[in-house]
Amino acid sequence: MDNRNEVRDFLMSRRAKVTPEQAGLAVAGHRRVTGLRRNEVATLAAVSVEYYAKIERGNLSGVSDAVLDALAGALQLDDAEREHLFDLSRVANGASQPVRKRKPKDWVARESLLRALDVITEGPAFVRNGRMDILATNALGRVFYDHVFDGPGQGNLARFCFLDERAKDFYPGWEAASDITVSILRTEAGRDPHDKRLHDLIGELSTQSDAFRTRWGAHNVRRHGSGTKNFQHHEVGELTLTYEGMELTAEPGLSLLIYTAAPGSASQERLRLLASWAATLSTATSLEHVTDDHDKNAYNNGTMEA
Repeated sequence: MDNRNEVRDFLMSRRAKVTPEQAGLAVAGHRRVTGLRRNEVATLAAVSVEYYAKIERGNLSGVSDAVLDALAGALQLDDAEREHLFDLSRVANGASQPVRKRKPKDWVARESLLRALDVITEGPAFVRNGRMDILATNALGRVFYDHVFDGPGQGNLARFCFLDERAKDFYPGWEAASDITVSILRTEAGRDPHDKRLHDLIGELSTQSDAFRTRWGAHNVRRHGSGTKNFQHHEVGELTLTYEGMELTAEPGLSLLIYTAAPGSASQERLRLLASWAATLSTATSLEHVTDDHDKNAYNNGTMEA
């Protein structure tokens, strides 16, 4: 796959983010670039200017891991950015398949996994793929994310974030939430550039959302392992929740995320209220949050496209 444009844009965007002062370089005279110059990156990475210029034009073919490591250091890449650079190199050098095992089109959640989700009762828990499709949830997760399923989101967190106006109420810090969403998709695109459904999703969002298109052009990536988020749920109000994300060893490419509230907090009490509300819903009402008959059957059976 020819990913030279992706490589070029990523490296140029990272170079623009590092100032000479941050790199420990002396500054003299007027500078036409906001970040580092190509020759400065080359010096910091101990490669020739010509070689770095070739790399920044998008040619990662044959570039060694040692040089990639040196570039990551020169550009002060974080762990997610470094991993993304190596993913881009892997693709440029002909490794067309992602490192992880590819999933079949129709993914069936194991009963043991569904039971594991169901025993988590104190917070929303769900399984998602790199495209941010919610594939399976516990009962609290279904009502927590009900608007994701019953509108333009179609069970996809990225669609919900950019195509559903209710997302700006659900995420009080929508700007930050949208940045994170795009960074997750950009990371996934580096890992698996042949995922047609991911390409279709990116094309759909780019066409329909200026906010997405602008953020996509920034080439930011990130790992989504743990942190704290604020939500405004339409039934119980403000929630401050911490999350932990775990890669599923038995399901490469899928992640389990669990949200919890601090013990004794107002958010914990509101989660309990939300759980009580969920308990009052019938199975038929719960299924109304899924958009079509095919997805209803898949959702009910723990079977969704991964």
